[in-house]
This record gives sequence, C-alpha cells and structure tokens, in this order.
Amino acid sequence: MVEQEIHPKEKRGLTTTRIIALGFAAAILVGAVLLMFPFASADGTWTNPIDALFTATTSICVTGLVTVVTASHWSILGQFIIMLLAQLGGLGVITVAMCVLVIIGKKITLKDRMLIQETYNMDTLSGLVKLIIRIAKGTFLLEGIGAVLYATVFIPEFGFFQGLWKSIFNAVSAFCNAGMDIVGDTSLRAYAGNPIINFTTMLLIIFGGLGFVVWWNVLKAWKERKEKKRGFAAGLSLHSKLVLLMTAILIFGGALFFFLFEYNNPDTIGNMNFGEKAMASLFQSVTTRTAGFETIPQAGLTEGSTLLTIILMIIGGSPAGTAGGIKTTTVGILILMVLSTIQGKKDTEFMDRRISADAGRTALTVTVLALTVVLGAAVLLFATDGLGFQDTLFEVASAMGTVGLTRGITSSLTGAGKLILVCVMYIGRIGPVTLALALALKRKGKQQNRMLPEERILIG
Repeated sequence: MVEQEIHPKEKRGLTTTRIIALGFAAAILVGAVLLMFPFASADGTWTNPIDALFTATTSICVTGLVTVVTASHWSILGQFIIMLLAQLGGLGVITVAMCVLVIIGKKITLKDRMLIQETYNMDTLSGLVKLIIRIAKGTFLLEGIGAVLYATVFIPEFGFFQGLWKSIFNAVSAFCNAGMDIVGDTSLRAYAGNPIINFTTMLLIIFGGLGFVVWWNVLKAWKERKEKKRGFAAGLSLHSKLVLLMTAILIFGGALFFFLFEYNNPDTIGNMNFGEKAMASLFQSVTTRTAGFETIPQAGLTEGSTLLTIILMIIGGSPAGTAGGIKTTTVGILILMVLSTIQGKKDTEFMDRRISADAGRTALTVTVLALTVVLGAAVLLFATDGLGFQDTLFEVASAMGTVGLTRGITSSLTGAGKLILVCVMYIGRIGPVTLALALALKRKGKQQNRMLPEERILIG
C-alpha cells in the first residue's frame, strides 16, 4: 500500500488514507456478517462470529491464515464470498470502486482521479481511468490463464464442475496473494512434485506481487525499445528497476538458502529427488513473499529456514500490487542508504540517480512501525496463548506480511489470540503508516514546517 502524507492545507473531511482504512474495515465487517449465516457454511449452521470475522479479514487482507478449513467448512456460496473478498482485497478498495463507476457509466470526477493518483503514487492526473481499466483487464486475463492451467490438473482429478471451480478459486487466490485454496486441508502439499501446479501458482504470485505500476512500465519499455532505438532497461523507471532487482535477489537468493537448509531434512524436501527439491525450494521462496500456499509443511522447517521465512514474510512484495509486507522498495532503499553512508556519500544513490531524503525517511518509518507491530503483537500473543517463541513469531510475521503460512497453530488459538491476528492482518494490508496517518489529528502548517535550532546527538 502506498503511504501518503497529509498536506497541512488539506480540507477537512476524509483523506485518501482514511478512505482506504475505512473502506477495508467496512468490507471486512460486511464479509464477516455474510459468512456468519448458515447459507455460507457447508453443514448449514451458523458460523462462530470470531471465525467469520477472522475469515473475512484474512480474505480482504489477502493473508490466507484460516481458523477453519476453507475446502470443507464453507459452502460453494461461502467460498464464492471469500473469493470475492480476496479479489476486492487484492485489487484494492479504490480500484474496485472506480471500476464499478466505469461499468455503470458514471463520470469519474476530479476528486476520484485524485484518489487514484494518490493510491498509485502517480505524478499526473491524465490517463488514470485508462490505468484502472488496464489493471482490471490485466488481472482478469492473468487469473483466466491461471485457471485454465489449473484446470488441466484439477478437472481430470475432481470432475468438470468441481475441478473448474477449484481452478478459478485458486487462480484468484494465487494472483491476489491470498494463499487460500479449496483443494484440501494441507494446502498444495499433494502437488509438491507437479510442475503445472507449482509454476502456475508461482507465476501468479509473482505477477500479482510486482505491482500494477511496474507491469505497465515494463510493457511500455518493451514496446518503445525499437521505436525510440534504446535498450529495454533504459525505458524502465527507477522504481521498476529497484522492484525487479530486489524481487530477483529475494526469490533466487531465498530459494538457494532454502535448498541448502532443507536438502537433507526428511520432514520437508529430504526424500525428494533433485529436481523436486529445487522446485520446492523455489516455491517456498516465492510463497513467503505474501502468498501463503505451501508444498512442504512449515512446522518441519529447520531453524535456519524458519528464520529466513520470517524475514521474507515481513519484507513481502512490491507497492501498488496485491502483496503485503513492508515492500521490496522499502528494504532496497534502506540497503542503499546504508551503502551510501558507508561510502561517505551525502545522498542515497541508485543507478546514477539520487533518491530523495523523504523516501528514505518513509522507508525507515514503515520498517520501524512494522517491526513494532510484529513485536508488540507477539508479546500479546505470548500473554493470551502461551505458545512457543518460533510458533508465535512465525504466526505474527505471517499476519503482518499478509502471507498466510502457519506452523499449524491458527485454528487452536484462543478467541483473544484470533482477534490479535485480525488486527495485525488489517494493519499489514493497509500499511502501518497509512493507519497512523488515518488516525492522526491534523496540525496547522506552522507546526509541521517550523524550523528549530539544530543540535547533534551521538550515534553508534
């Protein structure tokens, strides 16, 4: 989620950050109410309000942690509601609302365009409606391709109608990085050696997590490489370059370490052949980036892999996409700031460009707030449920990064523990800074922009 600053002269009323925060909250409450009703459950009974709220939150926040098995507890209608909530959460409240306005033929006002501009951090008001339409078309195209590929496996196994429904649900869930499936109660472990299921899921996760802005920048750069007689990389924005570089490093670097850590572990990939081990390691690295599907049991991971998984879950995907976490660009900017400081440079530099000081401060703020939420929620979960250190930190990091991976403790949490994770998932989806700005009281411009005497504080 793009973090926004409140302008001191902004008029009273709902800011973009508050609209986003309230929009997600309203969708969660509506979803929870619908999922409580008997028609949403497979056995036709009322669902516990806390489980309904948890499921609605994990769907809207595209997390994937579940307190009841999605495949068996919910009816087809209940699963359909969950899929719609995941689609809404993946695309975002603003995007879906604008798409609805376009479909019903209502004029997109200047205020609407400003909402889109701030949501995707664009530097222009032109072409924003086309951007929303392209995002919707691109989303449904990729989900459709994913569903067709899933269907080649699921239809022969489950029959036409069940197989088709499972394919559509999984495609939406994977692209939106929701991590929920209706195949069974062990996620995708039964398909750990199936290349179609593995690579379809990974590609949907990656495309969803890259961010919609990067999509169109990559396509534009590819189309213009011949027209403007320049290299493909030259047409990419600095944002896209940083996203693509960090994504590649995290995916392939994570896969390498998972492969090394788990190679001889019989509880995960130890009994697989070399090709299956490599595929499972790559899948684990991709799914930790806020997706939540699993082909190996998370409780069986070595301590090294558990720590690596927690780190990757907190980092997450990239801005303006379906993924959560503190984002690849945030980590990238922090790394660049450290390198620039070590090299004695005044400014933070990347590929012969200077990164603004505001971007650095925002990256640091996002990271500190996110880690504060993780540690604070972990302490509360220790107090309410008394679980082990690894299980607790893993579960909270998964909720904060909107990932959905678990070591098998979610369903056994107390009511208080589930509500703690509901709050963490909500903060993780909208972003800690967005929430802070949404709750913040406005101050007068003089108070925000005043110049004070400078004094030095020793560091290190």
